[in-house]
Amino acid sequence: MPLGPGTSDISPGIVAPPRMAARVVTVARQFDRCASRMASHDLLLREVGHRLISRLEYIRLAPARLLDVGCGMGRSRSELLARYPDADWVGVELSAAMMRSGRDEQLRALGLARWWRRAPRWVLADAARLPFADGSADLVFSNLMLHWHPTPHVVFPEWKRVLSVGGLLMFSCFGPDTLKELRSAIAETLPQARPMPFVDMHDFGDMLVASGFATPVMDVESITLTYRSPRELCEEVRALGASPLDDRWPGLPSGRRARLLMEALDARRDSAGRIPLTFEVAYGHAWKPAPRTVGVSTVSLESLRQGLPRGKQ
Repeated sequence: MPLGPGTSDISPGIVAPPRMAARVVTVARQFDRCASRMASHDLLLREVGHRLISRLEYIRLAPARLLDVGCGMGRSRSELLARYPDADWVGVELSAAMMRSGRDEQLRALGLARWWRRAPRWVLADAARLPFADGSADLVFSNLMLHWHPTPHVVFPEWKRVLSVGGLLMFSCFGPDTLKELRSAIAETLPQARPMPFVDMHDFGDMLVASGFATPVMDVESITLTYRSPRELCEEVRALGASPLDDRWPGLPSGRRARLLMEALDARRDSAGRIPLTFEVAYGHAWKPAPRTVGVSTVSLESLRQGLPRGKQ
């Protein structure tokens, strides 16, 4: 797949990105720090990824090249290639630590010989500044990444640019009701905190239309996970993501504030004695249409005059 200027190999199968915006770099650094925790806290990511891929069963598509944007450790790769065995899979991720963890994991699973036979290809890049040529991908797939990006309205036009005509965008992301139990507990105990806002499904649909995608479809579902303790819940949330907010808290609460938060979460146990946590998951897909053609007609002044009523010519 053609790469744009400003990229260079920094490790086998990994390509370095061009310069990224400051808020995007902030998110990348946060995911670098949680890369070691993600491996044991990715049940939700894998489940939503499986549900997103299953939707491709009803879509006629045979991509030669697919971009897995926000691929993390690349755990959707095997299922995507099982559906499209002839496709060239390219993983795109902000976090170098995530990618290296994924590469090492696949090396252990496949063995060196099998891994080099068809080594996964990863590219470090901002989803809003992809280092690929126009029309170079037939499928852009993105699982639970878009809500972490500080400017999603810029991401959609970039995804459309790299898609071929007739290419498909398929993505999932968190909606506004995500972590509502935790948000409620934070509002009670940490009023100065700034929880990260999530964009509504309908706003993402409007962004798709504004970006020029055709026949966009959006739908939503809620998934509730339960935890044995407040600490287990917080560890899961900490491992799952990052925040692009400029005024976010620099770290987790400690001391009395942390105890108050733990007590507020503990008070939310359900009838089974576990603490629920809701994730609102939005799914979307859309197509890149053929460019519109503008017709030009030439009409002589004389023919216009002849078309006017007598007396006005």
